Amino acid sequence: MTQVNVHEAKSQLSALIARVLAGEEITIARAGVPVVDIIPHRDISVVYGLGRSEPAHDPTLFDGIDDEVAELFYGERS
Repeated sequence: MTQVNVHEAKSQLSALIARVLAGEEITIARAGVPVVDIIPHRDISVVYGLGRSEPAHDPTLFDGIDDEVAELFYGERS
């Protein structure tokens, strides 16, 4: 693992990114103390909560107002 200081990271960011994408592990340090690691981005989709196991809904189910509901609320059919 390579460690660079913040000043070097600011001036060599493009080169550091290329090295990380090539598989190298790089840590940025402040005053010799490691503070962050540069890692490649991973595209992940995460769904939290109760909906994580729910199937996708059909958006056409929610189009427009139901005639019965319109009559109950507005006294007329849509």
